[in-house]
Amino acid sequence: MIEQDTVKLLRECDAGIKMGISSIEEVIEHVESKDFREKLSVCKEEHLKLQAELQHLLEKYQDDGKDPNPIAKGMSWMKTNVKLGLEDTDATIADLMTDGCNMGVKSLNRYLNQYEAADEVSKDITKRLIDLEEKLAIDIRQYL
Repeated sequence: MIEQDTVKLLRECDAGIKMGISSIEEVIEHVESKDFREKLSVCKEEHLKLQAELQHLLEKYQDDGKDPNPIAKGMSWMKTNVKLGLEDTDATIADLMTDGCNMGVKSLNRYLNQYEAADEVSKDITKRLIDLEEKLAIDIRQYL
C-alpha cells in the first residue's frame, strides 16, 4: 500500500508541476512588469528543480509519471487566451495565475489526504510544491 500510494502521489505532483510550468510559459511573455516576470521565472525554475527530483523518484519506482488532464489543460489554455484577448494586463495575468495556484494547492492537499500511506519523501515533495504555489499566489497579489 505504501508504494502504491507513493507512486500515485508522485504522479499527481508530476501532473501538477507540468501544469504549473505550462501555465507560466503561456503567460510570461505577456507580463509587462519586470519584477512580476522575474517572480514567474523564479517560480518556473523552482518547479523545474522539483520536477527533476520527482523524476528521479519516479524512475526508482519504474514509473513514467503523469501528464496533466488534457481537458483541464485545454480549458486552462482557453480561459487564459480569452481573458488575455479581452484584457491583456498584468492584473489579468495575476488573476489567472492566482486561480491556478489556488486550484493546485487544493488538489495537492486532497491528494495528500487521499494517499496518506505514501512515503515521507513523496509527501515532502508534495508539501514543497504546495508551498511554492502558495508563495507565488502571495507574491503576485500586488499585481491584482
